[in-house]
Amino acid sequence: MRRPALWLLACILPALAGCGYHTVGSATHLPPSLKTLAIPLFTTQTDANHTEIALTEAVLREFAARTHFRVVPSDSSGTPDADAVLHGTILKQYVAPLTYNTSTQQSSSFLITLVISVTLKDRDGRILYENKNYTYREQYQATSNLPTFIQEDPAAMQRLSRHFASQLVSDVLEGF
Repeated sequence: MRRPALWLLACILPALAGCGYHTVGSATHLPPSLKTLAIPLFTTQTDANHTEIALTEAVLREFAARTHFRVVPSDSSGTPDADAVLHGTILKQYVAPLTYNTSTQQSSSFLITLVISVTLKDRDGRILYENKNYTYREQYQATSNLPTFIQEDPAAMQRLSRHFASQLVSDVLEGF
């Protein structure tokens, strides 16, 4: 009686080991040959100043911190010896009032929305990840003029960029 139970357990354990879990930073859908990732400066189709710089720098740092890839900045064509290139284009950036403070008669928080087209291609042009309508939202507490505040306050833009980069890298690595 005990021998069949051990045999059954021996058959089930290998199946459970392949349950789909993997280590952080190891994207199962990305080719194992991907060693170098180039990230050119994101382009923008908005009037916002310097958002593309902050987002690109944050994405570079996040990929470098969370993956084994050698991550390099590059010009718009990419780095010729890079195994893959991640391109980003900021399509929209807007601020909308979220809550209203009746005592001050001003909005007390705002929702910042970024819509970005993101494409990761290998050196042969094969698309490894693509989202042409990547939407990122974050709430901010009010200041006297939030749209100007976001564009002129480096700390606010750095926070937004870090959170965006973290979400984007997670999505690329997990294949969402």
